[in-house]
Amino acid sequence: MKRIHLLLLILPLIVCSAARADILISGNEGKFDLSSGVGRPIDKPIPDTLTVLDFAVFPPRARHVEGVPNSVLGPPSNIALSPDEKLALVANSVRRYTNDPKQPEADNIVQVVDLSLDPPAIIERVRVGKQPSGLSIDRSGKLALVANRGDGTVSVLAIDGRQVSLVQTLVVSAADGEPSDVAIRPDGRLALVTIRNGYAVRVLSIEGGKATLLPRKLPVYGQPYHVQITPDGALGLVAGSGNLDGRDMDALSVIDLRTDPIRTIDHVAIGAGPESFDISPDGALVAAVLMNGSGFTPDNPHRTEAGRLALLTRTGDKFAKVQELPIGRIPEGVAFSPDGKYLVVQQHPARELAIYEVAKQRLKDTGQRIKTPGMPSSLRRADVAR
Repeated sequence: MKRIHLLLLILPLIVCSAARADILISGNEGKFDLSSGVGRPIDKPIPDTLTVLDFAVFPPRARHVEGVPNSVLGPPSNIALSPDEKLALVANSVRRYTNDPKQPEADNIVQVVDLSLDPPAIIERVRVGKQPSGLSIDRSGKLALVANRGDGTVSVLAIDGRQVSLVQTLVVSAADGEPSDVAIRPDGRLALVTIRNGYAVRVLSIEGGKATLLPRKLPVYGQPYHVQITPDGALGLVAGSGNLDGRDMDALSVIDLRTDPIRTIDHVAIGAGPESFDISPDGALVAAVLMNGSGFTPDNPHRTEAGRLALLTRTGDKFAKVQELPIGRIPEGVAFSPDGKYLVVQQHPARELAIYEVAKQRLKDTGQRIKTPGMPSSLRRADVAR
């Protein structure tokens, strides 16, 4: 009888453990090709897709979901996962491309994808600002922020189960300031927004499901693009690029969120053209993908045939680069697996996801490559307390 009781106690734990999938989601572009170095609409576009990677096993199981529009013209964070991994928010930053890559037709839709359906499907479309780009969902799973790159605003979304609604539109920059990305602190009370053409980061206070823009403008290196906050909530990290005319060294800016006022405390040399980065779940590592001239046209003397993957370690408030590896051309997104044991790198023209093992604060190529239906452009895991 005691054995039966013990089994009844253990069984729900086993079921719960099996039900939770440790996933990453890749958004794959099917209509715009960056491989030439200038970016052109594809003559015969294919439907955009999502690739869901399940790291409950290794190699991870991959599932491709068709018919979820997304775009490469936005940070590789224009996709977000709810903490319970049941919903994904996907921004289709650009609905149509013209022959002039600088004049795309911006969209204003964030799609709600129900990942618990078989197959996953869009269940709702929420109208937000112009060219929605970076997205973040807070750890409660009840609030999301959207940086609208085309009109200088941030949209605040309320999440109630499977229902997502717009509750606020907040002006954070001039219309052409290009707010590109947004990160929410783990306690849900503060957010950072990168203002790409403003060469600054703005701070939002969050309370009662609404956001307030604080007067502070934080100076950062170059044109800030991607932003994240460390799992302990102490530091904000911002990747910035300089003039983008060569292979000059760019930097990661470090923002201390514990001081009053909040302030920028460091700039860490990282490499040429940081497109994206990710902080490991335990906060000890930062992995960044660098264009390294691989996105230039063939006639550019600074053109290379490989991007770079940089790994940094954290000691207190300091970050140091400890490893750098060659990777495929035009890397877009990068993300640690939810358990921190692996790292996934998007290689855009090759249409594949490369997987690296993380061990003893170093990266080792596993040789595993997962082909994607389109060109991988955005990558994310859920932000959860671990």
